[in-house]
Amino acid sequence: MVTKNQIKLVASLQQKKYRTKHGLFVVEGKKVIKELLESGFEPFKLFVDNAQEKDDFHDAELVSKSELKQMSSLSNANGVLGVFRVLDTKKIENTDWVVALDSVRDPGNLGTIIRLCDWFGVKHLICSLDTVDCYNPKVLQATMGSIARVNIVYVNLEEFLTNAETPIYGAFMDGDVVYHKELPKFGILVLGNEANGISAEINSKIKNRIAIPQFGSTTTESLNVATATGILLNELRRGSG
Repeated sequence: MVTKNQIKLVASLQQKKYRTKHGLFVVEGKKVIKELLESGFEPFKLFVDNAQEKDDFHDAELVSKSELKQMSSLSNANGVLGVFRVLDTKKIENTDWVVALDSVRDPGNLGTIIRLCDWFGVKHLICSLDTVDCYNPKVLQATMGSIARVNIVYVNLEEFLTNAETPIYGAFMDGDVVYHKELPKFGILVLGNEANGISAEINSKIKNRIAIPQFGSTTTESLNVATATGILLNELRRGSG
């Protein structure tokens, strides 16, 4: 039987400070929970609100729909909720492309970028300390389970790039057209904040400025950062495949 303290703990994990304090995060949805279990994430507690779901998750605790709703961040809880332990990050390898994010704040953008890294085989995603938390419930929903296959590390990005031993490429509106560049087999691809792009501090660490050309005649200021990530990763893989 779930207790009030357990409900309170799970509900508190919607906030980053409590996820950090307890080293736990919440995931909702059968597919994502199964992917995390299969990928080595350690479950702290699993909850289901019907007996049929309990058959799929033998260690899950059966709770009422009302109790699950109190723990859920969704307006309509979907029947399965998992609390997992945060994984230790892995050492960053410099033998392939790495994506680095400078102050990306939108959970949907980060979740989509994690999915793109998974799709294009990018194993390491570097995030500045002010980038949105990858264990934010909205990020986790957007990753569709890809978070289980991408090593996400939060660092002082300026310091990380200062010490980098591989080529650093940054996405800019006024950079060299990426289609005309001969791209290396590995390096670091930096993408910036949704509103302001790459910051001046990070800009100073980037020697290779690349851009996605605009073909339309509209006055669109810039591409969405997740969209830009997908286009650039496709080009990097096409060039180095």
